Amino acid sequence: MLKNEEIKNGVIFPSGDKNEAFAQYFIGQSYLKSLVSDPKINVGVANVTFEPACRNNWHIHHDGFQLLLVTGGEGWYQEDGHSPRFLTAGDVVITHDGVKHWHGATADSWFEHLAITAGSAEWLEPVTDDYYHELEKITEG
Repeated sequence: MLKNEEIKNGVIFPSGDKNEAFAQYFIGQSYLKSLVSDPKINVGVANVTFEPACRNNWHIHHDGFQLLLVTGGEGWYQEDGHSPRFLTAGDVVITHDGVKHWHGATADSWFEHLAITAGSAEWLEPVTDDYYHELEKITEG
């Protein structure tokens, strides 16, 4: 049974359209609704929605940062060399410049966060199915 299906319609902001622009860097389906995209400022704000088991590739933000404000569902965040962090609504994640990381939904729940991002992303390797399914065992039982 899937949890938090109501998130597919958006929690605070609409979930947006299928995230075609970054689809090659995701496993599974995500949705993207740009909220702030002003060339006069160096920060973008977007609402990102993940279907269950959707996650992005490992990536690094250069010359910037990323703040994730979790608005609904259940998800994961992990920095390279650190244990994964289980996320729920109200959690805040700070990713500093140059830190390799990934984030996404748990296998059985929709997940949504606001992403406040500066700089440019370098997209790296996917989070493998084997690794992800091992990680999911943390929340079982």
